[in-house]
Amino acid sequence: MSSLLSTPNSGMHPIGEISRRTKVRDRRWVDAAFRWFCVATALLSVLILVVLLVSILIQGYARLSWHFLQHYPEPEPRWAGIGPALWGTVWVCCVCGLFALPIGVATAIFLEEFPPQRWWTRKLHNFIQLNISNLAGVPSVVYGILGLTLFVSLAHLAGTPNQPAWEIGVRYYDQFWSLGDRAILVPITDPNAPPTLAQAGMQAQDYDGHPVAVTIVPSRREAADSPEMLQYTLIEGRVAGRITKSSWYHLRLPLGRSVLAAALTLMLVILPIVIIASQEALRGVPSSLREAGLGVGATPWQVVRHVTLPAAIPGIMTGSILAMSRAIGEAAPILIMAGAVFISTSPSSLVDEVTVMPLQIYDWASRPQAEFHELAATGILVLLAVLLLFNSLAVYIRQRTQKPLT
Repeated sequence: MSSLLSTPNSGMHPIGEISRRTKVRDRRWVDAAFRWFCVATALLSVLILVVLLVSILIQGYARLSWHFLQHYPEPEPRWAGIGPALWGTVWVCCVCGLFALPIGVATAIFLEEFPPQRWWTRKLHNFIQLNISNLAGVPSVVYGILGLTLFVSLAHLAGTPNQPAWEIGVRYYDQFWSLGDRAILVPITDPNAPPTLAQAGMQAQDYDGHPVAVTIVPSRREAADSPEMLQYTLIEGRVAGRITKSSWYHLRLPLGRSVLAAALTLMLVILPIVIIASQEALRGVPSSLREAGLGVGATPWQVVRHVTLPAAIPGIMTGSILAMSRAIGEAAPILIMAGAVFISTSPSSLVDEVTVMPLQIYDWASRPQAEFHELAATGILVLLAVLLLFNSLAVYIRQRTQKPLT
């Protein structure tokens, strides 16, 4: 009996061999089935994405033009554009990247390359690492509420957005309209002072900043009839409007609903992503490179600067690309912080009011008219183009800065 079970040439397969072959065949079938399931899932996902992109392209391509890219939103769909939202997105994402990427990479270097030496530094290290992991899972709308409280109003600790406690790079003017319908500007030093004509005769200027000589008369009857004189003639008691002229470096505290406040809010959203991705990239660098650098007498910072960081740049840039892609498409934090406001001008300084493309697309898509839905589809095409442009720039930087490990 034992010979029948163990002899391979007895004319029948042993029971153990049959069971083993059956298990191998079952494992191969399960492996093939799982592989085809993964392929089918990936193809289905790509197919859904292609269908969405094609439908958006068909719906929005007809309205894509230079007028759409340059003009501001209007109630009439055929004249509406996405210019202010387009440049607002560029401003916000560039400022956000300038803050988030250096801070995120520096934090990752501190956590990975400089291990704590004392018990209190270990506690601090663990506390920072725990909070970074927790912040990565916080919904973005929470960051919008935080940005509204911290950056927009500075928690009501110093001034208000309309009456800032500190400001630089801006000039205030009282604007009067002359009898010849010409704007006359009078510079003022106290933004809270009521408009007055007391200094108009000495400090008046036109809209381009050139000083002009004005005549103040008590009534229209006392004014000269010459059209040239009427252009610089003001009537006593005429109500003025308060306007500002700001420079590109205009800053104030609190920040208000501005480019800088939106950028700092999005920085909080993507900062955990940048830190975690940078940490993983640094961990992927072989420890032998660090040991070799330290062995030839280099300091830990020299090893980081010349060995570890250049080797980890591809992974850091990949994480940065994903983080910036999320920042470009975020609408919830900006909606909480800025609101769905109508802005007809592109930002020219860091404290100008701003809107972004996801917010503008949301506004168009929420309207019932089909024309605005077409505008939303066109806006999505422009948003995808900006996203690809930023990603292409990041990939180019990654390729240019990548260095071989050997």
